Amino acid sequence: MSVLLLTEVEARVLGCLIEKDLATPEYYPLSLNALVNACNQKTNREPVLHLEEETVRDAVESLRAKQLAWVISGREMRVPKYSHRAAETLDAGNRELAVLAVLLLRGPQTVAEIKERTQRLHEFDDAEAVEACLRRLAGRESAPLVRQLARQPGAREPRWAHLLCGEPATAVAAASLTEPQEVLTERVARLEEEIRQLRAEVADLRRMFE
Repeated sequence: MSVLLLTEVEARVLGCLIEKDLATPEYYPLSLNALVNACNQKTNREPVLHLEEETVRDAVESLRAKQLAWVISGREMRVPKYSHRAAETLDAGNRELAVLAVLLLRGPQTVAEIKERTQRLHEFDDAEAVEACLRRLAGRESAPLVRQLARQPGAREPRWAHLLCGEPATAVAAASLTEPQEVLTERVARLEEEIRQLRAEVADLRRMFE
């Protein structure tokens, strides 16, 4: 299976469908109105979006073409309902889908953040179980679905990102951090040397004054 590249809107729609399937199955599949509301939630979303019905409907149609969504309709239904096909198309179980959902909805996160945010979707035993799931998703030979990003300066843990929209922008940016970091280190060293010299001059002036 090749990687299916999604747009930002498609990623949001797919993430919402997976989230609602796992968190509130009694209200799933979703009507278009419910799906739009899920996409535009102000909580558990990063960034917060303001999508119109037509935009969400177009995204669903695109996901259908990529075999990642269904549209369910019939005489017994007042309005069409929408569901995902991620389990079949991505060959993923509930634990993998839970991890992908929070990454699709909230961007790159640490293992600890993923464990906390997947509790409503799938209860992992511990952080090691989450990391094992991430490494399985990252280790797929045909099409890795996630990758671990380089640890950011000052961060205690590296973050993980999904690859359904292509290479994460943060990973591309991280590749250019080496040279600026070296320049910053040299600048700090120069400043420390200047401070030592100034302190020595102040000490000399103090002795002369005394």
